[in-house]
Amino acid sequence: MTYCLGIISAHGLVMAADSRTNAGVDYVSTYRKMFDFSVPGDRTVVLCTSGNLSITQSVILSVEQDLGSLDVENLHSHQSMYDIACYLGEKLRQIQAREREWLEKDRIDSSCNILLGGQVRGQPTELYMLYRQGNFIKAMPETPFLQIGEIKYGRPILDRTLTFETSIEDAAKCALLSFDSTMKSNVSVGPPIDLMMYHADSFEIRHQLTFHRGDPYLLQVRREWESFLKTAFERMPPIDWERNTDLAPDRTEFSGFLDE
Repeated sequence: MTYCLGIISAHGLVMAADSRTNAGVDYVSTYRKMFDFSVPGDRTVVLCTSGNLSITQSVILSVEQDLGSLDVENLHSHQSMYDIACYLGEKLRQIQAREREWLEKDRIDSSCNILLGGQVRGQPTELYMLYRQGNFIKAMPETPFLQIGEIKYGRPILDRTLTFETSIEDAAKCALLSFDSTMKSNVSVGPPIDLMMYHADSFEIRHQLTFHRGDPYLLQVRREWESFLKTAFERMPPIDWERNTDLAPDRTEFSGFLDE
């Protein structure tokens, strides 16, 4: 399993991916899941992959082959992120159609997903998630992040913290906290973690890091986040066990609470 995350804001884009594909008591394998196909000054194009490794690697290799050919469409010939998403979706469909029958004979799951983030000159910064069928969705200001892989443990911090106006510096910190929560609860996600931060309209990735196991900053993030959570927990008001439960609750107030 793996975990990949993309966050988009009015100020740019953050993308992150772990490198673990298999975990057990005696075996762990790691493969890179973030791929940069940018052309400085013209476009920023970053992909993150999760799911069946043979399928996603075939997609990446096919994309690289197209970039080496002058007479076929490729990531650098399209003039919008939407068109690039359509191109990648077709790649997924082609490779799935070629491999699915043989994988299914051995009951091997062929499902996979791709995050696509970036910006083509003259167009806005955008973030897409592609499904195994080749269709996709786009991140919107109302929900400025997309996840693939082992998503559930790292989502609460994103839901509670991020908005479309969040700075990308804060979004990058939030991404690492999301990964820390995921790694804390699921051994199938782990370092190295690739993190990329892109400033809108710069057409250059100036900030990119790989965090390995035991990285001092990752350890500091975990220690301080756990400390802050414990402090917040201790400050929560105690439950009033003597309150009158026969009184009807204020439905309007309760509804507002659920909407927060």
